[in-house]
Amino acid sequence: MSVELYILTGASRGLGRAMAEQLLAPSHTLLTISRKPDRSLDAAAAASGARIEQWALDVALDVGVAARLEAWLHRHTGAGFTTATLINNAALVGRVGPIESMAAEMLAAVVRVDLEAPMLLTAAFLRATRPWPTRRRVLNISSGAGRRTLSGSAAYCAAKAGLDHFARVVAEDEVLLPNPAGIVSLAPGVIDTDMQTDLRSAAPEGFPGQAQFVAMKATGQLATAKEAAARCLAYLARPDFGTHPVADVRDV
Repeated sequence: MSVELYILTGASRGLGRAMAEQLLAPSHTLLTISRKPDRSLDAAAAASGARIEQWALDVALDVGVAARLEAWLHRHTGAGFTTATLINNAALVGRVGPIESMAAEMLAAVVRVDLEAPMLLTAAFLRATRPWPTRRRVLNISSGAGRRTLSGSAAYCAAKAGLDHFARVVAEDEVLLPNPAGIVSLAPGVIDTDMQTDLRSAAPEGFPGQAQFVAMKATGQLATAKEAAARCLAYLARPDFGTHPVADVRDV
């Protein structure tokens, strides 16, 4: 039986948790990287016949995560995976409000989680899997906030914009290399997650868009994490994945 490898960050809640559930299949091996692994996924994997390994690591604090991933991938070089996919999903908004109101430690954490960690993990993944005779993909979960301004979220917007441009450049670099990987920075739409709860509960004086997010929730405009996960994974499965390095699930 052919086996597909998936590596997923931020799998313990929200969109990441929903994607992890949907990736549990007999033909899949799933490696998750989260601050607090969800042990119910182990039981679900056993029931579905999937293979799962969960690492309890915080990408905002542990700069050795990428090196550990690279070593792990080298140990699995001969595993015969038919596809290898890295999904950079972990994200952090930080304190909503003017940039001056965010503590330096939090500001640094937002940049590390939303931009630095995906860059380091992508570099490690591409390096370790370059010799693999298989299809390789990198899916960055981006945001519309990286493509248009969102007052009160300067750090988050900047990091997501950086993630998008990172994908553009890596895509150009990959076509010049052997066994090029496809990379896409994908906006998943507006999702009803803990992040949305934080935005709706932010002080309006520091976040002018707060009323808009409250209205979106009240009028049923938010996708569930399960729905958004299905759309993201459907995009990942497209035969033309990587053709457009910056995309949106709503653009079909």
